[in-house]
Amino acid sequence: MTSPQDYRQTPPEPDHRGGGLSRRSLLGMAAIGTTIAAVGIGGTRLWTGSSEIPDWTYKDIPPQNGRRVLVTGANGYPEEDRSGLGYHIALGLARAGADVIIASRNQTRGEEAIRRIGAESPAGRVRFETLDLADLKSVKDFTARMQASGNGLDLLVNNAGTMGTLERQESIDGFERVFATNAIGPFALTAGLLPLLRNGNAPRIVWMCSGRSAFGALDLDDLQQENAYEYASAYNDSKQAHLIAALECERRSRAHGWGVVSIAAHPGVARTSLILDGPGLDSAEGWRRRNMPFMFQDAAQGALPALYAAVSSQAAGGAYYGPKGLMGIRGLPGVSQVPDNSRDPQLATTVWETLEQLGTVSLR
Repeated sequence: MTSPQDYRQTPPEPDHRGGGLSRRSLLGMAAIGTTIAAVGIGGTRLWTGSSEIPDWTYKDIPPQNGRRVLVTGANGYPEEDRSGLGYHIALGLARAGADVIIASRNQTRGEEAIRRIGAESPAGRVRFETLDLADLKSVKDFTARMQASGNGLDLLVNNAGTMGTLERQESIDGFERVFATNAIGPFALTAGLLPLLRNGNAPRIVWMCSGRSAFGALDLDDLQQENAYEYASAYNDSKQAHLIAALECERRSRAHGWGVVSIAAHPGVARTSLILDGPGLDSAEGWRRRNMPFMFQDAAQGALPALYAAVSSQAAGGAYYGPKGLMGIRGLPGVSQVPDNSRDPQLATTVWETLEQLGTVSLR
């Protein structure tokens, strides 16, 4: 496993190979990139792509026989374009021989994922467990069941997430639902599973982040967005916290000798059910999905950075992987730049301790 990159370095020139895109689409992407660069957010670098990794695809996944894996949110849908990143992560790992647990709050979609994986990989060993990350009792019940099994865990993929809805909603624990699902729940789950991971074989945690974390502006006095809710900012903030937790987890693992590697990844812009199940097609994201299809790569390709983080011997603890194509929103896996808003060590400590408090867990 390689050492993590120096996140202070200047990003390399982006890979402008189009991957089959038309000239019109390329010009559209360039216009979007110009707009992003012009607007910016407090000096944050928004370009995240890189070309530092040789082309890496599903055929490069090494054998995973005997590895015990948990993937959250690996839902399956009858419609191909709605099956998400977690489904393709679980499928890729099952094909490689891993023993995969799919953990999701929706049993119907979880069973559909198992059915589809079984059809594509008959020898795959996959089972379903109920888990609702927006419900801390569900998280604690799940981790108790996992601990009672007596088995270790080799890989945890914190994939499940939500973009939220147009109107503010609260979780059963009284938290804003997006932050509960994307930040508090995965953190509490990781805390509960850490003993199993420490007993695992070359254990890793992969945190599914988002390029949108660069737009996060965490307000530690109003994490629940009680004063002014907006679904996009709620999503951005939750993913900023998720990325910070991923990087801080690696730092603490090294400092305290946990022996667990923590890696962050993001899918670029992928075509999944996140928008359809969240703000809907009438939202700004829905408009882009309908009218700017060239921005979206399919979920199978969007899952590759997380799979690289999960299985590659070259993946580095504390690194951040995402697409290396146009502006970091599509393409094969590359090394991504951690945005400026997620680099502050003091903020990392505060976010970590806040998530411990909100999740009523201790991750130490």
